[in-house]
Amino acid sequence: MGGLVVGFAVLSTLPVPGVLGIWVRGLLFVAIPLAVFAWAVPGHWRVIFRRPQALDPIWALGFGMLGVLVVLALGILLADSADFSANPLSSALLDMTPAEQVLVFLGLVPQLLGEELLTVLPFLALLSWLRPRLRMNTAVALAGLGAVLLFSAAHLPTYDWNLVQCFVVVGAARVVLLTAFVTTGSVWVSTAAHVLSDWALLGLIVAVG
Repeated sequence: MGGLVVGFAVLSTLPVPGVLGIWVRGLLFVAIPLAVFAWAVPGHWRVIFRRPQALDPIWALGFGMLGVLVVLALGILLADSADFSANPLSSALLDMTPAEQVLVFLGLVPQLLGEELLTVLPFLALLSWLRPRLRMNTAVALAGLGAVLLFSAAHLPTYDWNLVQCFVVVGAARVVLLTAFVTTGSVWVSTAAHVLSDWALLGLIVAVG
Protein backbone atom coordinates (compact mmCIF):
# COMPACT_ATOMS: atom_id res chain seq x y z
CA MET A 1 0.00 0.00 0.00
CA GLY A 2 2.90 2.32 0.72
CA GLY A 3 4.27 1.65 -2.75
CA LEU A 4 0.90 2.50 -4.26
CA VAL A 5 0.75 5.76 -2.31
CA VAL A 6 4.20 6.79 -3.53
CA GLY A 7 3.42 5.75 -7.10
CA PHE A 8 0.15 7.69 -7.09
CA ALA A 9 1.88 10.74 -5.64
CA VAL A 10 4.42 10.62 -8.47
CA LEU A 11 1.63 10.27 -11.03
CA SER A 12 -0.21 13.25 -9.55
CA THR A 13 2.63 15.67 -8.85
CA LEU A 14 5.80 14.93 -10.85
CA PRO A 15 6.44 18.17 -12.78
CA VAL A 16 7.32 16.81 -16.21
CA PRO A 17 5.32 18.64 -18.89
CA GLY A 18 3.67 17.48 -22.08
CA VAL A 19 3.62 14.05 -23.66
CA LEU A 20 6.95 13.14 -22.04
CA GLY A 21 5.38 13.72 -18.64
CA ILE A 22 2.54 11.30 -19.41
CA TRP A 23 5.06 8.60 -20.27
CA VAL A 24 7.41 9.24 -17.34
CA ARG A 25 4.67 9.48 -14.73
CA GLY A 26 2.89 6.42 -16.12
CA LEU A 27 6.01 4.25 -16.11
CA LEU A 28 6.91 5.27 -12.55
CA PHE A 29 3.31 4.71 -11.47
CA VAL A 30 3.76 1.07 -12.53
CA ALA A 31 7.37 0.52 -11.51
CA ILE A 32 7.21 1.77 -7.92
CA PRO A 33 4.31 -0.30 -6.55
CA LEU A 34 5.31 -3.32 -8.63
CA ALA A 35 8.85 -3.23 -7.22
CA VAL A 36 7.48 -3.05 -3.66
CA PHE A 37 5.01 -5.87 -4.41
CA ALA A 38 7.84 -8.05 -5.74
CA TRP A 39 9.82 -7.32 -2.56
CA ALA A 40 6.84 -8.08 -0.31
CA VAL A 41 5.98 -11.42 -1.94
CA PRO A 42 9.28 -12.66 -3.40
CA GLY A 43 8.82 -15.32 -6.04
CA HIS A 44 5.04 -14.89 -6.18
CA TRP A 45 4.40 -11.46 -7.66
CA ARG A 46 4.16 -12.88 -11.18
CA VAL A 47 0.97 -14.78 -10.31
CA ILE A 48 -1.20 -11.80 -11.30
CA PHE A 49 0.56 -11.72 -14.69
CA ARG A 50 -0.36 -15.21 -15.77
CA ARG A 51 0.63 -16.41 -19.23
CA PRO A 52 -1.77 -15.13 -21.92
CA GLN A 53 -4.37 -17.61 -23.12
CA ALA A 54 -6.33 -17.95 -26.36
CA LEU A 55 -9.56 -16.46 -24.98
CA ASP A 56 -7.90 -13.47 -23.29
CA PRO A 57 -8.46 -11.06 -26.24
CA ILE A 58 -12.16 -11.97 -26.27
CA TRP A 59 -12.44 -11.41 -22.50
CA ALA A 60 -10.63 -8.09 -22.83
CA LEU A 61 -12.80 -6.91 -25.72
CA GLY A 62 -15.99 -7.99 -23.99
CA PHE A 63 -15.21 -6.32 -20.67
CA GLY A 64 -13.85 -3.24 -22.45
CA MET A 65 -17.07 -2.82 -24.44
CA LEU A 66 -19.15 -3.41 -21.32
CA GLY A 67 -17.19 -0.71 -19.51
CA VAL A 68 -17.89 1.78 -22.30
CA LEU A 69 -21.59 0.95 -22.29
CA VAL A 70 -21.80 1.34 -18.51
CA VAL A 71 -20.11 4.75 -18.57
CA LEU A 72 -22.24 6.03 -21.45
CA ALA A 73 -25.48 4.71 -19.96
CA LEU A 74 -24.84 6.19 -16.52
CA GLY A 75 -23.66 9.44 -18.10
CA ILE A 76 -26.93 9.77 -20.00
CA LEU A 77 -29.09 8.77 -17.03
CA LEU A 78 -27.39 11.14 -14.59
CA ALA A 79 -26.62 14.03 -16.92
CA ASP A 80 -29.54 16.14 -15.69
CA SER A 81 -28.97 15.52 -11.99
CA ALA A 82 -25.17 15.62 -11.72
CA ASP A 83 -22.90 18.42 -12.87
CA PHE A 84 -20.23 16.26 -14.50
CA SER A 85 -16.68 17.55 -14.92
CA ALA A 86 -14.57 16.85 -17.98
CA ASN A 87 -11.33 14.94 -17.70
CA PRO A 88 -8.54 17.54 -18.20
CA LEU A 89 -6.86 15.17 -20.63
CA SER A 90 -9.88 15.43 -22.94
CA SER A 91 -9.42 19.17 -23.38
CA ALA A 92 -5.67 18.78 -23.79
CA LEU A 93 -6.11 16.21 -26.56
CA LEU A 94 -8.24 18.61 -28.59
CA ASP A 95 -5.34 21.07 -28.72
CA MET A 96 -2.79 18.49 -29.91
CA THR A 97 -1.66 17.44 -33.35
CA PRO A 98 -2.64 13.92 -34.53
CA ALA A 99 0.92 12.70 -33.88
CA GLU A 100 0.83 14.02 -30.32
CA GLN A 101 -2.56 12.44 -29.79
CA VAL A 102 -1.19 9.05 -30.85
CA LEU A 103 1.73 9.40 -28.42
CA VAL A 104 -0.67 10.29 -25.60
CA PHE A 105 -2.92 7.32 -26.34
CA LEU A 106 0.10 5.01 -26.29
CA GLY A 107 1.41 6.70 -23.14
CA LEU A 108 -1.83 5.88 -21.37
CA VAL A 109 -1.05 2.16 -21.53
CA PRO A 110 1.49 2.11 -18.64
CA GLN A 111 -0.66 4.51 -16.61
CA LEU A 112 -3.70 2.24 -16.99
CA LEU A 113 -1.61 -0.77 -15.98
CA GLY A 114 -0.72 1.25 -12.89
CA GLU A 115 -4.41 1.92 -12.28
CA GLU A 116 -5.03 -1.82 -12.41
CA LEU A 117 -2.35 -2.32 -9.76
CA LEU A 118 -4.04 0.45 -7.73
CA THR A 119 -7.13 -1.77 -7.66
CA VAL A 120 -5.82 -5.33 -7.78
CA LEU A 121 -3.19 -5.05 -5.04
CA PRO A 122 -5.57 -3.56 -2.42
CA PHE A 123 -8.17 -6.14 -3.49
CA LEU A 124 -5.72 -8.99 -2.86
CA ALA A 125 -4.51 -7.45 0.41
CA LEU A 126 -8.07 -7.13 1.72
CA LEU A 127 -8.96 -10.59 0.45
CA SER A 128 -5.98 -12.17 2.23
CA TRP A 129 -7.11 -10.56 5.49
CA LEU A 130 -10.85 -11.30 5.08
CA ARG A 131 -10.64 -14.85 3.73
CA PRO A 132 -9.77 -16.57 7.06
CA ARG A 133 -12.64 -14.73 8.73
CA LEU A 134 -15.46 -14.97 6.17
CA ARG A 135 -16.83 -17.18 3.44
CA MET A 136 -15.06 -16.80 0.13
CA ASN A 137 -17.95 -15.10 -1.71
CA THR A 138 -18.40 -12.58 1.11
CA ALA A 139 -14.66 -11.94 1.35
CA VAL A 140 -14.40 -11.35 -2.41
CA ALA A 141 -17.39 -8.99 -2.39
CA LEU A 142 -16.08 -6.92 0.54
CA ALA A 143 -12.53 -6.83 -0.81
CA GLY A 144 -13.88 -5.75 -4.18
CA LEU A 145 -15.99 -3.02 -2.60
CA GLY A 146 -12.99 -1.67 -0.70
CA ALA A 147 -10.80 -1.67 -3.83
CA VAL A 148 -13.51 0.03 -5.92
CA LEU A 149 -14.06 2.74 -3.29
CA LEU A 150 -10.30 3.38 -3.14
CA PHE A 151 -10.06 3.64 -6.93
CA SER A 152 -13.08 5.95 -7.08
CA ALA A 153 -11.68 8.20 -4.36
CA ALA A 154 -8.38 8.46 -6.24
CA HIS A 155 -10.29 10.10 -9.12
CA LEU A 156 -11.87 12.84 -7.00
CA PRO A 157 -9.19 15.49 -7.79
CA THR A 158 -9.46 14.68 -11.51
CA TYR A 159 -13.20 15.35 -11.59
CA ASP A 160 -13.39 18.36 -9.27
CA TRP A 161 -14.48 16.26 -6.28
CA ASN A 162 -17.74 15.28 -7.95
CA LEU A 163 -18.94 12.44 -5.71
CA VAL A 164 -21.58 11.11 -8.10
CA GLN A 165 -19.22 11.07 -11.05
CA CYS A 166 -16.45 9.31 -9.12
CA PHE A 167 -18.32 6.86 -6.91
CA VAL A 168 -21.18 6.02 -9.31
CA VAL A 169 -19.86 6.35 -12.88
CA VAL A 170 -16.16 5.68 -12.33
CA GLY A 171 -17.01 3.17 -9.60
CA ALA A 172 -19.33 1.20 -11.87
CA ALA A 173 -16.72 1.08 -14.62
CA ARG A 174 -14.20 -0.09 -12.02
CA VAL A 175 -16.52 -2.94 -10.98
CA VAL A 176 -16.54 -4.13 -14.60
CA LEU A 177 -12.74 -4.05 -14.85
CA LEU A 178 -12.20 -5.71 -11.47
CA THR A 179 -14.61 -8.44 -12.57
CA ALA A 180 -12.35 -8.97 -15.58
CA PHE A 181 -9.46 -9.68 -13.22
CA VAL A 182 -11.49 -11.89 -10.88
CA THR A 183 -12.87 -13.86 -13.84
CA THR A 184 -9.55 -14.46 -15.58
CA GLY A 185 -6.96 -14.02 -12.81
CA SER A 186 -4.92 -11.87 -15.17
CA VAL A 187 -3.93 -8.23 -14.87
CA TRP A 188 -3.13 -8.35 -18.58
CA VAL A 189 -6.80 -8.92 -19.38
CA SER A 190 -8.14 -6.22 -17.05
CA THR A 191 -5.50 -3.78 -18.32
CA ALA A 192 -6.34 -4.52 -21.96
CA ALA A 193 -10.04 -4.00 -21.20
CA HIS A 194 -9.21 -0.74 -19.42
CA VAL A 195 -7.10 0.47 -22.34
CA LEU A 196 -9.78 -0.38 -24.89
CA SER A 197 -12.54 1.35 -22.92
CA ASP A 198 -10.51 4.50 -22.23
CA TRP A 199 -9.27 4.69 -25.81
CA ALA A 200 -12.84 4.35 -27.07
CA LEU A 201 -14.20 7.06 -24.76
CA LEU A 202 -11.33 9.48 -25.39
CA GLY A 203 -11.43 8.73 -29.11
CA LEU A 204 -15.12 9.59 -29.14
CA ILE A 205 -14.38 12.92 -27.44
CA VAL A 206 -11.62 13.72 -29.93
CA ALA A 207 -13.83 12.78 -32.89
CA VAL A 208 -16.76 14.87 -31.65
CA GLY A 209 -14.47 17.75 -30.66
